[in-house]
Amino acid sequence: MKKIEKKKKNQDTRPKCKNLNYSLIIFFSLFSSLFLSCNAEIKDNSDRFKKGVFEIPAGKSFVKETIIRKDSIQISKHGNHVDTLSIKWKNNFFYTLKYINPKNDLQKDPMFIQINKLHKNSYDFTVKIGFSKYTNKGTIYKVE
Repeated sequence: MKKIEKKKKNQDTRPKCKNLNYSLIIFFSLFSSLFLSCNAEIKDNSDRFKKGVFEIPAGKSFVKETIIRKDSIQISKHGNHVDTLSIKWKNNFFYTLKYINPKNDLQKDPMFIQINKLHKNSYDFTVKIGFSKYTNKGTIYKVE
């Protein structure tokens, strides 16, 4: 009989966790549904900007430039100038450009481009030249 009494005492001293369990289940259900719904809105299709014909319109910081991208080559046309650059994609949001035949010391430095925001047919970017503090922001539009 003593053994039966001890079991009753142990059962009575344990806290009841039914409400806590239900709360945890509800919390994780809400959290996972929120995470999945937010994740569904983020669609990474930025690889559509890796090939094609693009344009940077003339503005404060840029002259009008037409860009043709194929594989690891980018051809940039601005005014009467045509430059060929190598392009290396680190991921869908970061790439490096380097002039194949640099004409001056500034063109010897690589350009690091980060895609900041995607739009339907364009993206906003930040460019940094070499390891300097120089940065510039702009928008590239996909033409073809």
